[in-house]
Amino acid sequence: MKPGTPVHNTTTRRERHVTPRTWALLFAAWLVVGLFTVYGARWLAAPLSPGVAAGAFALLLSTIVAASFGVVREADYLAHKLGEPYGTLILTLSIVSIEVILIASVLLGPGESATIARDSIFAVMMIILNLVIGLCLIAGGARHGEQEFNAHGATAYLSMIALLTTVALVLPKFTSTPGEFGTGQAIGIGVLTAVLYAVFLWQQVGSHKRLFVQPPPGAMVVRHMERVPRRPETDAHAARVSGTGSRTAIWVHALLLLAMIVPIVLLGHHLAVVLDYGIAAAGAPVAVSGVLIALIVFTPESLTAVRAALGNEMQRVVNLCLGAFVSTVGLTVPAVLAIGLLSGQRVIMGLSHLDTVLFAATLVLSMLTFNGQRSSALQGYMHLALFAVFSVLLFFP
Repeated sequence: MKPGTPVHNTTTRRERHVTPRTWALLFAAWLVVGLFTVYGARWLAAPLSPGVAAGAFALLLSTIVAASFGVVREADYLAHKLGEPYGTLILTLSIVSIEVILIASVLLGPGESATIARDSIFAVMMIILNLVIGLCLIAGGARHGEQEFNAHGATAYLSMIALLTTVALVLPKFTSTPGEFGTGQAIGIGVLTAVLYAVFLWQQVGSHKRLFVQPPPGAMVVRHMERVPRRPETDAHAARVSGTGSRTAIWVHALLLLAMIVPIVLLGHHLAVVLDYGIAAAGAPVAVSGVLIALIVFTPESLTAVRAALGNEMQRVVNLCLGAFVSTVGLTVPAVLAIGLLSGQRVIMGLSHLDTVLFAATLVLSMLTFNGQRSSALQGYMHLALFAVFSVLLFFP
């Protein structure tokens, strides 16, 4: 490069305009919404034929997945603009909101879906905490060796996971109506979960923000936790990140993010109808619908986490994966319990004995994985092995 040659920053270039691909994706998503708004009731009227169901499923699935990738892309832009942990929070909350929408659509759909919330939450746990984290640990380890992360932040996430998931999925096994919360219990657990999650978010972006940022290279995490003045170069870097581009660009991309989420909301009910038909026709376990929702929703974020691991950003992997599951429980449980109370729908939350064992194994393994200050590829293989066990038992319980 010749002296004086301007350096073009890719982030700045991306901030100047919205790409034609984004507009094309947005147009296609809303076109499908229009088609199903006008013709959906006719296409999906009973009795459904296998051909119509397969075609509708393919169109709905591709649209929702494409819109989910669009949500991730816009949230990823905002993440680079706002820095950690705000950026990851935007991405995680956007994705989990989509999951809550799809679960609510299936729960309120025509089929019997009393266990859809439980199955989806548990599937997210197994996919995020075992499959995705396993892949990230192996991919990051292969390229960078051991990677540093903030162990205090990981412990905070895992503590929330242990508390919220035990209360939401294990405790109902021992209530007076096994597997379900009574009316008073549902109100109390729903409010408690929502309040605790709100407090956690408030602390995460406030006084405890330092727990969720990447420690300085080569520094011990304990030393990083001390309240010491920030280094000037760190401040300068943060200023460059937060000061790139205009406020107008942030608002444009925030509105695009919302415009990508709305089609998923409007198409969720139609997808629920097709899912119910397909699972019944195939004779598949009911829990498969929860796994499909988890895969649809979290595939884009999972790819983002793997890219972060390859880019030596293990703290972002921790924030994305552990934060995603904390948000899943913190948002899904109150929403589903409220829907059940208001609609009179039966909501079964208690895990089976088999799933309880897998839950305990996942929680213990995750605590051991993030107990130190550096990641280990060996732990990644263990997480993948546990996910393989879950996959086998899903179809052969």
